[in-house]
Amino acid sequence: MKKILIYNSGGGLGDSIQLFNLILSLQKHFKSSELFYLGAHENHFRGKLKDFNIDIQTLDLGLKYFGFRWWHCLVAKKRFINLSAKKRTTFKKRSVEQELDKINLIIDLQSKLRNTIILKKIPHDHFYSSTLSFKFCTKKAEYTPGKHLKNLSNFLNTNIGIINFDPNNLDEKYKTEAKRLLPDKNYIGFSLTQGNAYRKKSWSINNFIDLAIKIDEKSKVPVFFIAKEEKGLANEIKSKLPNALFPEHHSNIACPALVTALASRLNLAISIDNGIMHMMGLANIPMIVLFGPTDSEKFAPKINSIKILDSKKMYNSTDINSITVHDVFKLI
Repeated sequence: MKKILIYNSGGGLGDSIQLFNLILSLQKHFKSSELFYLGAHENHFRGKLKDFNIDIQTLDLGLKYFGFRWWHCLVAKKRFINLSAKKRTTFKKRSVEQELDKINLIIDLQSKLRNTIILKKIPHDHFYSSTLSFKFCTKKAEYTPGKHLKNLSNFLNTNIGIINFDPNNLDEKYKTEAKRLLPDKNYIGFSLTQGNAYRKKSWSINNFIDLAIKIDEKSKVPVFFIAKEEKGLANEIKSKLPNALFPEHHSNIACPALVTALASRLNLAISIDNGIMHMMGLANIPMIVLFGPTDSEKFAPKINSIKILDSKKMYNSTDINSITVHDVFKLI
């Protein structure tokens, strides 16, 4: 497996963070392999997530929203061949014999039929995909939905050990800044804002405030993860919770790596389904996560200690606000 390609159709930071353990596990197992990333959106590993030092190359075919346009089916192979020829020319100038003629293994991490058909146009030896109950896989094996590492072990007839992201490997400047902002103990973190507005994933601000007040009464310190530009929301919370902390508002650093470092200082985090939830999950601390319209089994962080409140399972409703303050507080 000299060259492995991972395809991710999701565009959010959380979608990329969910790939950390997969990438790290593959890199550990296939030490001499090159890993490439192909996304329908920007490569966050080289952008907002670069401070996590997840080393994976970008396969840039010059096709925006790759896989989401049927016409990509006509040009995907040609673009790859042209890219291979360009790489060969570059390597020849460096007097290095290396080519990108084909991918040894393509890992398709989504299940849309159109995207999978287009992705298969890229020259390859082996193809792994969960689309249509794993019908597109080039090898029959025992597969379990959502268990990609286990499935790949069966697919490749090898035991790929799970390597989790270690927050201790964060740059010292983030850990030092987190300790400065949260120097004590007994912190309970809250994340209540959603990034994408197309689904109503937010639990009521009044519910969060009521819950934080209960926690404050138990001599715990409520810590809110809210962007600096959300001043109105922060002021609303402060008016009812004078002891609440907003650490990101007192730092010149603003990046996901700091959020993970701050989360490492918490006793517990409570969050809706959003990017911050995934950043907190990298700290592998106890969490309570609330889900409404989105899939909790697919998107909840895979960590040691997590309690999931899913309105669909609890109240047969996609309305996250059917979850009560009491439902959450009794788990704390």
